[in-house]
Amino acid sequence: MIARLRGKPVASTPEGLLLDVGGVGYLVAATPSAVRAADGAQEVTVETYLHVREDALQLYGFADRAERELFVQLLSVNGVGPKVALAVVSGSPPQELRRAIVSGDVARFQAIPGIGRKTAERIVLELKEKLGAGIDAFAPATVPSGDAHLVARDALVELGYTVLEAERALADVDPDLPPEERVRLALKRAA
Repeated sequence: MIARLRGKPVASTPEGLLLDVGGVGYLVAATPSAVRAADGAQEVTVETYLHVREDALQLYGFADRAERELFVQLLSVNGVGPKVALAVVSGSPPQELRRAIVSGDVARFQAIPGIGRKTAERIVLELKEKLGAGIDAFAPATVPSGDAHLVARDALVELGYTVLEAERALADVDPDLPPEERVRLALKRAA
């Protein structure tokens, strides 16, 4: 198993990030945050997951361990393959996705291209069970008043944002603020 690569980023292509590691070029299907970390860097470390199929070996790359761990958890969901898992992990920070799972936010996953209602429901149901013992680990720091977040997100959706755009707009807003203040700040930053 190839769990991490450290090397010189040579190119970023539609197929992924090309890393030169000791003279060997590795093509890694990477999350946008991993690609951003590699952009202009002399050397970069990428957490990886090697997906083995009968006809191919594919490396998937992540900016940090949290992204990789969530990717592996997503692979355990029935009907979720590496491309869908990469799309999910690429859409938002891992703590936001975990918050959505813990709060049962199916709409958050349905907003990701390639994920239908049944797959989104399966992701939430199966990972909520697996995260059951770890829910407290995410509660105070990364799952701030989930209901307030959903209220703010729904308000932005009512104003014409997609669920994904609303999540992105709220990502940098202080989670301790009341929903109306979150919406106000998200709109202000978007303007």
